[in-house]
Amino acid sequence: MAVISITTTQNIGLEYDLASLGERMVAAIIDLVIIIGYIIVINLFISLGPLTFDNFTWIIYFIIFLPVNFYSLLNEIFLNGQSVGKRVMGIKVVSLNGKQPSFGQYLIRWLFRLVDIWISFFVLAVIVVAITEKHQRLGDIVAGTTLVKTRPRTTVQQTLYMPVAESNYIANYPEVIQLSDSDMQLVKEVLISVQKSGNNLLAYQTMEKIESVLNIKSRHEDPINFLYALLSDYNHLTSKM
Repeated sequence: MAVISITTTQNIGLEYDLASLGERMVAAIIDLVIIIGYIIVINLFISLGPLTFDNFTWIIYFIIFLPVNFYSLLNEIFLNGQSVGKRVMGIKVVSLNGKQPSFGQYLIRWLFRLVDIWISFFVLAVIVVAITEKHQRLGDIVAGTTLVKTRPRTTVQQTLYMPVAESNYIANYPEVIQLSDSDMQLVKEVLISVQKSGNNLLAYQTMEKIESVLNIKSRHEDPINFLYALLSDYNHLTSKM
């Protein structure tokens, strides 16, 4: 299974499974079926309507078919890096710099679809994705993006959900309330990554970063225990809000 390491904006490196060529192709086929279905329905509606082929009709055609041309771009912008096909396949677009892909990156990927997919009839996209280390088509290479899996490999029993602590629970690090839900989700992802890879250095780096942000010092010798304590404290404190 091909993986990629991405350093987040918090300077924490996380590993993701890359989307395979097959997954990308199936996602593209699903999106293509949706587009073709839309075109068929619209054409059927127009054919049954009172419109004639004059200049006004072509304007209507142009407006109606705009969603077809911008389908991929709009989907990825508003569905957080996914189209309907990508969501079905459990894959999404991510930026190699660890940040949320920008509008510019989505736009570049969309513009290069003309070369990657439509002009070459998918051949160029298939070849480039197959031979590149990060499974990127040409648009991904230029935009600095790739596609990764979103479905977790762990089972429900293996997830790092921390139950709400007992009512008499005393938080070890009350400062953790300064962090956001997305920050704590990142902590969970780090713990899952350490659990899979055994890379305790990642946990240590995360502990150092949190100590610096919250201006605290860990009272746990093991950085993994520190991160678990943070999750437990956060769940307890937010449950009281």
